[in-house]
Amino acid sequence: MKIFGDIKQWFLETAMVVRRETARALSDVGVLIFFFLLPFAYPLVYSAIYNPEVTRDMPVAVVDECRTAESRRFAREADATQAAKVCGYASDMGEARRWMADHRCYAIIHIPSDYSERLGRGEQGVISIYYDLGLLLRYRTFLSSFTELQMATDTRLRTELLNTVGFVSDAPSNVQTEAYFLGDPQQGFASFILIGIVVLILQQSMLLGIVLLDGTERERRLGFDSYGLAELRGVAPSALITGRTLSYTFLYLPATVYILHYIPEFFNFPHLGNMFEGCLLMIPMLLATAMLGQAVRFMTSERESAFIIVVFTSVIFLFLSGLTWPRFAMSPLWYGLGSLVPATWGVEGFLRINNNGATLEQQTIPYLALWGLFVLYSILAYISARHYRRR
Repeated sequence: MKIFGDIKQWFLETAMVVRRETARALSDVGVLIFFFLLPFAYPLVYSAIYNPEVTRDMPVAVVDECRTAESRRFAREADATQAAKVCGYASDMGEARRWMADHRCYAIIHIPSDYSERLGRGEQGVISIYYDLGLLLRYRTFLSSFTELQMATDTRLRTELLNTVGFVSDAPSNVQTEAYFLGDPQQGFASFILIGIVVLILQQSMLLGIVLLDGTERERRLGFDSYGLAELRGVAPSALITGRTLSYTFLYLPATVYILHYIPEFFNFPHLGNMFEGCLLMIPMLLATAMLGQAVRFMTSERESAFIIVVFTSVIFLFLSGLTWPRFAMSPLWYGLGSLVPATWGVEGFLRINNNGATLEQQTIPYLALWGLFVLYSILAYISARHYRRR
């Protein structure tokens, strides 16, 4: 029957495209860099830069206008925290500001002259702490450490006050708070953001390679170089995009396993989920990314277009992914645009699987969204392939 002959021909054309695209990718130095070197090298470089993951012993200036035993005790306890290290006592706030401007310190502890006097009268003592917001990581570490110091100092002073009036008590405070940072127990910067960035690296490096291959093919056509292009004549557009997608996805499977499984193992990042389920989530993301790369091929007129298009969108995709700003707080416009990016759902789903130990069954929304994007970009890639076939 003719229908079986057409199906057989379609599979033969798809296999031919897979072979051809794989050979093209493995013979192009630029594509090899984006498909293999970049996914394997970037996670190593980023992990090395972000280690150690937390900031410790950051220099702090103290302006002690009280100069009593109580004020000196607070300064010593601040110096004993993991975040701060007292670099010196400034004579006034003007000198402390000059130290901060010269980056000799990143925070200022100002103890007013009436601090001990107010505590002695049973009133509230006020200590002002000024942070340098040039780096959010420093500010977060300072804030958490000094908040814990403030709570410990308040508990100690209340206990001493009760002992003074005759109520001897060495019991702890009635309310004890304990913080559990799910998915990032050591509050590390790399554990928080790197796992999501590597998923974005998978998408961007694949897009770079695909756009680079399309730009090369466009240049050859414009230069009337028909070598290797004649075999594509008569190939069905559906077989063309399917073969290319399978080729790119198979080439990316080793990098995907390396990034999602071995990088967290090497650097002791959170790795609670099942690696197999994480890779299953990445399969529709890779397929959708491959189709997206073929759908935007009309934007590439030469090889260099890959750098302009993909590098320009990298920062935009990073913000839309929800790593730097939660997606639920975005406006409907930006939320909708982020939902059209495969890496957005890949980051969301994989972070929950890898860091929080969720199962693939619990990540139904990201998983189905990725398959939906795959269908959407398959249609766009098919339209693009038919357009170029007519040309």
